Amino acid sequence: MSSDKGCCVSFTRCFFGYSTAKSLVIRSKAVGALNRLCQALVIAYIVGYVCVLKKGYQDTDSVISSVTTKVKGIALTNTSDLGLRIWDVADYVIPPQEENSFFVLTNLNITPNQTASHCAGNPGPESSCSSDHDCKKGFHDSRLSGVRTGRCVNFSETNKTCEVLAWCPLEKSGEPPDPPMLAEAENFTVLIKNSIRYPKFNFNKRNILPHINSTYLSQCIFNNVTDPDCPIFRLRDIVAMAGEDFLTMAVHGGVMGVQIRWDCNLDIAESWCNPLYSFRRLDNKDPENNVAPGYNFRFAKYYKNRDGEEMRTLIKGYGIRFDIMVFGKAGKFHVVPTLLNIGAGLGLMGLVTVVCDWFVLFVMTKRHLYREHKYSYVDDYELVSNEVP
Repeated sequence: MSSDKGCCVSFTRCFFGYSTAKSLVIRSKAVGALNRLCQALVIAYIVGYVCVLKKGYQDTDSVISSVTTKVKGIALTNTSDLGLRIWDVADYVIPPQEENSFFVLTNLNITPNQTASHCAGNPGPESSCSSDHDCKKGFHDSRLSGVRTGRCVNFSETNKTCEVLAWCPLEKSGEPPDPPMLAEAENFTVLIKNSIRYPKFNFNKRNILPHINSTYLSQCIFNNVTDPDCPIFRLRDIVAMAGEDFLTMAVHGGVMGVQIRWDCNLDIAESWCNPLYSFRRLDNKDPENNVAPGYNFRFAKYYKNRDGEEMRTLIKGYGIRFDIMVFGKAGKFHVVPTLLNIGAGLGLMGLVTVVCDWFVLFVMTKRHLYREHKYSYVDDYELVSNEVP
């Protein structure tokens, strides 16, 4: 019976107990120094990191962007297949327009004067034969250049292959020319026009800045030091600023990245919101694994001969694709994020008390004395009187 009464008393004490803050001033240089140090660190975090570095007082918005390009340049080649030929932008920019990118032809393998006819397939494990029984009529797959006719014919004096219905003569496999045929492409230039918008702040701008006029635009070439605002880039310079050699890359082709960053502080003058350009190679260049290197594709030029027969010139083109990527964030003062970040920072001040209390109660020599002064218990008269039998 007495034990039940004791439980009730303990429960009553806990349930009706109330804790209130007690101000305990400890005159200690160690505790005072720790307290001021922690406060200084919190204030430095709020002011230095949240407000200055991260601009926590600003509302932010992400960039919306559009990009157009215009390539210019002329190259001259003289080959046995094509003879003396001039290449302009209509020949080497394929296709004429892409979304946020452009491709420049730098090298090519040419198979001229092809007609749709019958010819011997190229030698290989799948096409070699000794009789017609080895060549299944109508067979074709993605690795063959045509459809088999069912005949085994002479490819050369020593080799026999299955005959195919295809564009003949067949393309010969081999490495692209080195040095590249269109080595002069390194001197081509590209005008990159980039317009950006931050819809939350109704802010618009483009990379052809207000101080750029037609005279300057007709003469400038981008340079990080002398002409950082010029939107015209020499292809050789783009590749060089990515740490690559243009003529080496032009042999097999590749993919380059042109990065445009718009980080704008709209609390200051609009003239400070300018693009920053950087460049890097995007395709994997691994010297230990050079299988299928670079960037290439095939296309054809069709025409008819004097007899009206359709013919074509097959071109395996190698080149460099330039992908233009636009990044950015804008910020402007707004009271809501300011109050939220200041409130969060002030909340960290509570950690200062926790750290100092831990140091006083568990580290200092007189921790038992401090603990006695920190925690005091006052019993209500009515509760005490009820407990007395």
